[in-house]
Amino acid sequence: MHLILLSKQRGRIGQLRFDSGAARCIAACLALAVFAAIFAGGYRMASRYGIANPQAELANWRAELAEQQSALDATRGALQKSVDALALRLGQMNAHVVRLDALGARLTQMAGLSDGEFDFTSSPSLGGPEELLPNAESLQLGNVMTALDNLDQQLVNRDQQLNVLEDFLLDRKLQDEVHPEGRPVESGYISSRYGSRTDPFTGRAAFHKGIDFAGREGNDIVAVASGVVVWSGPRYGYGEMIEVNHGNGYATRYAHNSNNLVAVGDTVKRGQRIAHMGDTGRATGANLHFEVLKDGRSVDPLTFIQ
Repeated sequence: MHLILLSKQRGRIGQLRFDSGAARCIAACLALAVFAAIFAGGYRMASRYGIANPQAELANWRAELAEQQSALDATRGALQKSVDALALRLGQMNAHVVRLDALGARLTQMAGLSDGEFDFTSSPSLGGPEELLPNAESLQLGNVMTALDNLDQQLVNRDQQLNVLEDFLLDRKLQDEVHPEGRPVESGYISSRYGSRTDPFTGRAAFHKGIDFAGREGNDIVAVASGVVVWSGPRYGYGEMIEVNHGNGYATRYAHNSNNLVAVGDTVKRGQRIAHMGDTGRATGANLHFEVLKDGRSVDPLTFIQ
């Protein structure tokens, strides 16, 4: 191996001769020097940018990944709890809606709205063109829960309102049930009216406190309103008599019965059979003497019959 040297000052060319072994040695030394320089530079760069210790950095990265995985698991758990809470709330609201549907259907029936105007067995009809709100975005989970809370409160309010309406209708229905109305006999005709008349036994003018229905013995006598039986048995002048208290100051009397079918303390309904027509007491034949009392004073029963 020949190494030629040029000198600018002396103007001569020098030569160095190397054998093959020396050349290999020199090349190896140069290569080692280059590798050492690269290694030293790399080490300095690694020290400068924080990766001088790869094992420590790898351990740090693994720790950060584990921490991130733990945070992700916690987030998933929180989301699952939110979804479970949302499902529970939806179930509660669905139960509320079912109850409101049942209550609405009952109120519709009670109010006599049978033309299908209020149909609680199907979803209400909706319509209209779609108009998107400006900058409308999908609801976040928190907004959904807030909306569900508001809807749930509205359902509770509607439930309370419908309950009040139900109580009102029930009270009105009860008032209708206990208000005397209708004929106390299924067959028969009015043979004597309320007010002044000639007494059938003495022939003198007398006041008749009720109206009489003539008919056949054994005909059914029915209650004209719901109430509680406060008298069932013989009474002077009335024969076998039943008195029913209907509340609100109203009471009705059914007299001259052949036999009574209810006892004191029994609750009777409007239209319920309570006695059979007879001629007991001060009667000239089979008939029903029917009286209506308001606050203890007799009133004309004809107004309630009509």
